[in-house]
Amino acid sequence: MLFRASAKTVAAMVLDGSLFLHLNEQFAHHHGYRVGPAEAQSWERSIPALVNALNDAGLGDVEVLLEYALPLNSRRADAVLAGRHPTTGEPSYVVVELKQWSQAEPDAEDPELCHVHGNDRSRPKLNPIEQVRRYCEYLVNFNGALAEHGHRVSGVAYLHNATEFGVAGLRAIESDEWGQLFTEQHRGGFLEYLRAKLSRAVPGAPVADELLSGKQVPSKQLMSVAAQEVREREQFVLLDEQQVAYRIVLNAVRRAKQADHKEVVVVEGGPGTGKSVIALSLLGELYRQGDTALHATGSQAFTKTMRKVAGARKRDVQDLFKYFNSFMAAEKNALDVLICDEAHRMRKTSANRYTPARLRTDKPQVEELIDAARVPVFLLDQHQVVRPGEMGTVEEIEAAAKKRNLACTVVHLDSQFRCGGSDAYLRWVLRLLGLEPGGPALWEPDDRMELRVADSPEEMERFLDDCRAQGYGARITAGYCWKWSKEPKPGDPLPADVVIGDWARPWNLKGERGVSGAPPSALWATDPAGFGQVGCVYTAQGFEYDWSGVIIGPDLVWRGDRWITDRAASKDPAFNKSTSDDDVDRLIRNTYKVLLTRGMVGTVVYSTDPETQEKLRALVGAQREVAVG
Repeated sequence: MLFRASAKTVAAMVLDGSLFLHLNEQFAHHHGYRVGPAEAQSWERSIPALVNALNDAGLGDVEVLLEYALPLNSRRADAVLAGRHPTTGEPSYVVVELKQWSQAEPDAEDPELCHVHGNDRSRPKLNPIEQVRRYCEYLVNFNGALAEHGHRVSGVAYLHNATEFGVAGLRAIESDEWGQLFTEQHRGGFLEYLRAKLSRAVPGAPVADELLSGKQVPSKQLMSVAAQEVREREQFVLLDEQQVAYRIVLNAVRRAKQADHKEVVVVEGGPGTGKSVIALSLLGELYRQGDTALHATGSQAFTKTMRKVAGARKRDVQDLFKYFNSFMAAEKNALDVLICDEAHRMRKTSANRYTPARLRTDKPQVEELIDAARVPVFLLDQHQVVRPGEMGTVEEIEAAAKKRNLACTVVHLDSQFRCGGSDAYLRWVLRLLGLEPGGPALWEPDDRMELRVADSPEEMERFLDDCRAQGYGARITAGYCWKWSKEPKPGDPLPADVVIGDWARPWNLKGERGVSGAPPSALWATDPAGFGQVGCVYTAQGFEYDWSGVIIGPDLVWRGDRWITDRAASKDPAFNKSTSDDDVDRLIRNTYKVLLTRGMVGTVVYSTDPETQEKLRALVGAQREVAVG
């Protein structure tokens, strides 16, 4: 929230010009950069329209919360009005979305989307009725003051420059208490709406205080929905140490509630050991028990996929999946459990260049996550740290727990279900890359995992395409050894950045929308259309597919009797001058460890370096080379 005051105070500050100066200063303080011209203009045109309506309705004592930040989210509602209901006397809150639009029409295929006159039609907007409805729903789901009182919240979009004729089509979607729409032409109706929600006789400041003091936790109703989605739909059977880890967490939660204390649990295991399966099983059980819990990761692709899988039928459930940097301002122990999946991707701090100044501290991210819940749970694989600044290790978490005098239980997962369940293959990969002692070993074929060497990327691609024709999923990934061009405009071809001889293919997309038939970054590993692009470690990490093609680039080459990492051959922008040679060596090896352990049925490997290619042939055996043709 950037500012709060009564409606009559806000109106007076609009008149003397001090409001917008204050809003600009607060925005810079919160966000660390100045507000853009478009948003500043929006404030100057829309806020007066709202406060003038409030004062004309006789609601000058209603409290106005401007730019109200939604809990654990980067989105902001334009305004929240706080007061008492004129009939029941209960707290009453009106979420307001302000629009300067004069004309808008619904999308021809989806009325929840719309096109604004004068804007780029290729970029539709969310229908403001649906936009404010979702804000209301989210607020009820995540603000403790409203969790059992959804009827206290109303939502309205006020299009103060529009006539009914200009935006009539937006009413094609159904309105309800959380989603109404008024135009300037029906300003009188807007005033009556406000009077029906907010009392003219009672100041709204105490009611606003109640909203602002509400805990930021998922509501019981939302957890009930999640329990049905996650728990009742789950098809997981937890085995051996997976079930042990699951029970250890549940027992820690029980102890924390009974004895009013907290403790830390770490679940450590390699790829495919079931860490994310444990996480989802825990979520379902915790919600069924009525415990407050959230899932968090440091991976955009992984979080978006979890939202898609676990919340496929219930959109509310998607909001339970957060990012590690969502908890910078979280209240201590507000949650019963915080499940930190892919915890090897934790950063030193949550701050980045977009972080508001008020949130910039030296507090380590691991400590923020520990502080957020009675039982913080970290699931990680230490050999998947692939970026400078990633700090997720068992030692880091144990040290942070010790600093707070907290008990820390570590559970190690051994059995794994990726790579065909082949422990032999995983050991082969770790020894190959020098991540376990003993040096590279000959591959001894087992009946669980296929391992092959291709003579060229063309041969690899043909083989994988044949696998796809047989119903298998397949992807090609590579070390970050080729520059990444900017994404093209819609309709233009993708730039073929990964060039090896006469073979050239594009990298996977970076953005959140599909381009030229290629899926957005978060869906590259799961959308069949991802086969046409080469994936990097950041899009492959956390996912699996049947057949994995891995191109080892010139950043990792075999010379004589050892691996040599060549930082100059890496084009990864994450490596900068402050990244030591030792760290670069470790991160490059970890990168190939991640890429080589994505396949569930088999892996095909190829190196761009002739000596390295010969070493791979010697280790894998001629009989496992990919057949030509």
